[in-house]
Amino acid sequence: MSQKKTQRSAPAQGARVLAARVLFQVFEEGAFTAAALDAELENSLLPDERDRALATELCYGVVRTRPVLERRLLALAPRGIAGGDPQVLIVLLIAAYQLLCLDRIPPFAAVNEAVENLSRLRGAGVAGFANAVLRQLQKGPKLEVGPAILESVPSWLREQMSLAVGAEATQSLVGVSEARRETTPVCALFKRQAALPDWVSQGEPGSLCPRLFRFSRAGDLRRHPEYAAGDFTVQEEGAAFAGLALGARPGERVLDVCAGRGQKAQLIADQLGEAGELWVSDLSPKKLKVLESEFRRMKLRAPRAYTHDWRTPAVDINADFQRILVDAPCSGSGTLRRRPEIALRLTLDDVERQAQLAESILRQAAPHLAVGGQLVFVVCSVLSRECEDVVQRVADVLTPTPFDAPLVLEHIGSVSQFRLLPSTHGTDGFFVASLGRPA
Repeated sequence: MSQKKTQRSAPAQGARVLAARVLFQVFEEGAFTAAALDAELENSLLPDERDRALATELCYGVVRTRPVLERRLLALAPRGIAGGDPQVLIVLLIAAYQLLCLDRIPPFAAVNEAVENLSRLRGAGVAGFANAVLRQLQKGPKLEVGPAILESVPSWLREQMSLAVGAEATQSLVGVSEARRETTPVCALFKRQAALPDWVSQGEPGSLCPRLFRFSRAGDLRRHPEYAAGDFTVQEEGAAFAGLALGARPGERVLDVCAGRGQKAQLIADQLGEAGELWVSDLSPKKLKVLESEFRRMKLRAPRAYTHDWRTPAVDINADFQRILVDAPCSGSGTLRRRPEIALRLTLDDVERQAQLAESILRQAAPHLAVGGQLVFVVCSVLSRECEDVVQRVADVLTPTPFDAPLVLEHIGSVSQFRLLPSTHGTDGFFVASLGRPA
């Protein structure tokens, strides 16, 4: 019996130490949880899937509930925690999450590992302080994870989301439904002509996009040989559907204004085939280099790429595009279930600034749209200020026009704008609007 405990002790400690490294990057260095965690797991020595799952749950759980956990800890340490030492706080947050939110972790294990880690990091004095705080915390009531996640979202953001999409959708958007899952599904979207490999049977078909498959536990999909062969891209289903909503057809001239690393541009290129003409632009030359590299991997015809700041007129890009995609910068409020750190960083001023930026980009892109053409405006936000309000504010240069993409007509209907929500579609939150030049 004791031997089994010893064998499980070291990996569990490794999971907690790994989680602490990730959380330090997220809280102190501005990293995204998913990227930092993926990098740490890639380089880790945790062979047991259960320990990798524990590290993942600790990272996402602490980020999603940090404000509530921290209030519980500070109530037992009114003079503060080790002079504001972030590493001490992170170790205590990890222990607090286990004590208050997890049933399968023995309390003594959570406390002892935290105390041992802090003894190595900061010495006996800090370790003794942590032991006293955690022993007291252990005696208090447990937390209900779902309400704790919701309470940890800033009140202004929670209210704005609820006004826009309702209380139920807000809970799903902030990750309440993900509370007992390590991560949201990962999706593989295959090119139109690519053969589907046998391993797609391990996933489930997407609900909106053909040739897209969702995987809950599949590891890094990019390790499959079909990825190197350019048969598929890893892309969240809502983002893919938003790109396909443009409805690009062979032979058309299309402009992707904020192309970034080019995931939506790849979808457009696959739709256009060899007959169409695709132009892409972005403010970041580095992102465009990634885009060009991805087009080579996917064996797609290279687009005409331009670096441009769309807050100013584009003099080097021709007019009269039949379709334009504006995947505008935004708060990312629709992605909180996968990127919970956004809720800890976002301010109301950020939302207003991003809304103004989106409006500026739309105004500068509008003159490049052919009469009778279609501009599709996309944001991964659900906040009305970044969605419907922006559409209303550009009504003098762009007016609503119905989507003509077959997928939109099939799944959404004959509309000029729609939202995607995890509670309805199983995707991240998106707002998508179809606009044309007024007569």
